[in-house]
Amino acid sequence: MTIAPRITRLTIILLILLSWEVMPRIFDMPLILLPPLSTTIEAGIEKRALFGEHFLATSSEAAIAVIIACGLGLIFGLSIGVSQTLSRAFTPLASTIYAIPIVVLYPLFTVWLGIGSSSKIAFGAFYGFIPTLLTTVAGVGTIPRFYRVVANSYAATPFQKIRFVLVPAAIPTVLSGVRLGGALAIVGVIAAEMLTSTAGLGFLISQFRTSLDTPAVYFSVICVIFLVVAFEVVMFWLDLFCQRKWTPWKRRDDDTSRSTQLAAA
Repeated sequence: MTIAPRITRLTIILLILLSWEVMPRIFDMPLILLPPLSTTIEAGIEKRALFGEHFLATSSEAAIAVIIACGLGLIFGLSIGVSQTLSRAFTPLASTIYAIPIVVLYPLFTVWLGIGSSSKIAFGAFYGFIPTLLTTVAGVGTIPRFYRVVANSYAATPFQKIRFVLVPAAIPTVLSGVRLGGALAIVGVIAAEMLTSTAGLGFLISQFRTSLDTPAVYFSVICVIFLVVAFEVVMFWLDLFCQRKWTPWKRRDDDTSRSTQLAAA
């Protein structure tokens, strides 16, 4: 009998939560090291107004950073990917920049934009822009050449080539880049909040860590995880939408493969 992946994931999550509640009590761990799950939730409920305010601050900053990072990454990635000359010129440069620990550049953003929301958004957008750009260029570069030959034979305009050939063919790779770039943009915003900020979940983590309020620190981390999971849910539905609109054959192939696997089991 094959267990559904959804049930497996749910079981793992429940086991982790149960262990979080039971293990600190069994081993009598200090509260400052690992508070039980119930104690962590109580801390969150007690400070719910504070967490709600800072969660909204981080969510709004992260959403803007994700939109900027992924939007610019897709635009520049498609523009560079369609030209072999631009791809050869800019891809090594972008790869080199991506290899640099981006967090060391954050002080420059605070010098240019201050310690408010602008620097967090700009840093998060820059953090997610490069991987989105590189993945989009790679996705366009892996498109078989005969697709473009067919488009040229039908006298397709540059816009028609992008709309009807490049985007549908590269959409699986592009979505992977958007998922990676968006997640890194969120990480960039939270990391910036932890370094220098007066609002946001990263700011709360730093503040509660300084005051040794460990349950509140863990609840702040739970809020960050919830934010990332919400982004993954959005990406899941975006992936389904793109499959139905641009790559319906891929969905049929996946369904056929899944049916074959079930029949073999």
